[in-house]
Amino acid sequence: MSDPVVPAPQPEVIFVRARRIACDGVGGALGHPRVYLEMGDAGEVECSYCDRRFVLTGHEIPESEQLAPGVYEGAGGH
Repeated sequence: MSDPVVPAPQPEVIFVRARRIACDGVGGALGHPRVYLEMGDAGEVECSYCDRRFVLTGHEIPESEQLAPGVYEGAGGH
């Protein structure tokens, strides 16, 4: 008898305003090294450490809306 196949969880999708973002997982000791990701013309990019998928939004997100933990937008990554 074979073991049942358990589907992998879907990656977390985070909508961002900038084509350059930085990700450090969930941040702090539970995260991963901060990596800077550039979308280019693709409109989305995936973190190779935590598999989060970052998608460029077509509408403006209010500045007061908090992004997911460990995600930083813009050229400065903060």
